[in-house]
Amino acid sequence: MRQVETLGELDRSVGYVLKQASAALRSAMEEVLLPLQLTMPQYACLELLSRRPGQSSAELARGAFVTRQSMNQVLRGLHDRGLLTRPAVAARGRALPTQLTPEGVARLQVASAAVVGVEQRMVASLTADDQQRLLRHLATCAHALS
Repeated sequence: MRQVETLGELDRSVGYVLKQASAALRSAMEEVLLPLQLTMPQYACLELLSRRPGQSSAELARGAFVTRQSMNQVLRGLHDRGLLTRPAVAARGRALPTQLTPEGVARLQVASAAVVGVEQRMVASLTADDQQRLLRHLATCAHALS
């Protein structure tokens, strides 16, 4: 008879503690984004567009970890609020390249500062070397599962 391995103590499970950290980070980020009237996917979309203007909806969805349908709603909402522009018709193909408006850039600057503050709070008790090690280890874990 084969012995089945069980998870054991949750606080000793890397996956469980990682999920706890992820949930705490998301909650803290949502808290600082709320006064800016931004959701996490909206913030992610603005951040991604600031780094690579003209990305398609599908590219943005992958980068923000949401479905294409959800990203279309995010884009529509940000466009309606004047934070980004999208052409009515695609120059080629079906993708509508998207760019931030000046108001979108301004909102993103405030949001990015708030999010950086959350991340700094999260790692404040770690040394710079520990932060770099953590980053490498998390990237290794993500790569192992992709």
